[in-house]
Amino acid sequence: MTTTSDSAAGRTDRSRNPEAPFDKLTVGVCPDQWGVWFPEDEKQIPWRTALGEMAEAGFSVMETGPWGYFPKDAKELRSVMDEHGFQVVAGTGWGILHKEEAWAETERTFRAIAETHAAVGAEYMVHLPPMYRDEKTWQFTDDRELTGEAWKRYVTNANELGRIMKEDYGLTMVLHPHGDSHIETPEEISRVFEATDPELVSFCLDTGHIVYGGGDPVQMIEQYPERIGYVHIKAFDPDITREAHEKDWPFGEAVAKGASVRPPAGLPDMKELVAKLATLDKELYVICEQDLYPCEPGLPLPNAIATRVFLAECGLGVK
Repeated sequence: MTTTSDSAAGRTDRSRNPEAPFDKLTVGVCPDQWGVWFPEDEKQIPWRTALGEMAEAGFSVMETGPWGYFPKDAKELRSVMDEHGFQVVAGTGWGILHKEEAWAETERTFRAIAETHAAVGAEYMVHLPPMYRDEKTWQFTDDRELTGEAWKRYVTNANELGRIMKEDYGLTMVLHPHGDSHIETPEEISRVFEATDPELVSFCLDTGHIVYGGGDPVQMIEQYPERIGYVHIKAFDPDITREAHEKDWPFGEAVAKGASVRPPAGLPDMKELVAKLATLDKELYVICEQDLYPCEPGLPLPNAIATRVFLAECGLGVK
């Protein structure tokens, strides 16, 4: 693991707290913190604007988010990231693993993302699970649970995708839990851990989605320390989350009604969480997120600055 130099773009590197026990945690950012869910969408902030604001907010470590939001060409991506003083540490992809007819497209997509990101020095590939409700229409597009052959195929292809990322591109694949997906509840996450190869499949501890799925991320760190290889740090409002499940809202509706909140509001308790991450005593990228799609263009910058400063007070990064 490397971090950006103090001289990158003439800015001080605030990504890592040099004091033990927090000195192995590196804070970063991704487009989700700027309300970006899709490669292109008229409700989203243009990528050049977002990138400039991310730098202004004091970040220097980047997970690139939806494939195609930032430039896909490796040379262009490196150029614009270097210009703004960013180190790219991960790419992100959506891919169906449980349907035989979808595997070829999933593999092609992840190979394309991996080729670009390996070329710019990334270390991780985040696999986002498809949701069983459409992100815009909120209509059901799949079964809620994976059973039978679909479950077996999911496990087989998760291992295979992890192998491809590792052997062909030198990237560690991390599976990401998500509301309205087949990896949401603690039971579903445990099932995945039990069935997949830990040498090929790591885990992105997304603290907000774990809360949304009824779990406790601090408890998960205690229970599965060896499986956690990467972190998305964000908070969810417990009352809105409870209402969302009671009324079976789509995840997008819960977000639109304010479920994803800026810490210290919501759960988990960030001071407790950061302290628990530090006990793992291993290098971890901890990427700031807040589900804000769609949002007013003036919201992300001051919101992200407040988030970064608060997390620094918890030991993650420096002010």
